[in-house]
Amino acid sequence: QVQLVESGGGLVEPGWSRRLACKTSESIWKFNTMGWYRQVPGKEREFVASLDGSDTANYSDSVKSRFTIFKDTRKNTLYLHMNLLEPEDTAVYFCNVGVYWGQGTQLTVSS
Repeated sequence: QVQLVESGGGLVEPGWSRRLACKTSESIWKFNTMGWYRQVPGKEREFVASLDGSDTANYSDSVKSRFTIFKDTRKNTLYLHMNLLEPEDTAVYFCNVGVYWGQGTQLTVSS
């Protein structure tokens, strides 16, 4: 069983930046697909960004040009760097690596 440990959530003000991290218990290079999703109460979990085996990134329209997904294979960690955060980005963020999910980390964007 692969374990994913997320970190980096918290309370930030609009316009700030934040970086989420997702550390895997196994070598991250083993996985061809990985990504970030988010969920707000009462809504379905939605796609945010993904990275495939060739390091091609895809983003939802709502975060494109503001968020960057990348990985560090030396640290077995997947990252989501977020710029120009908006209140609408407030959600629980989940990382997904292969078929495994993290426990989620809360990000709140509020002044």
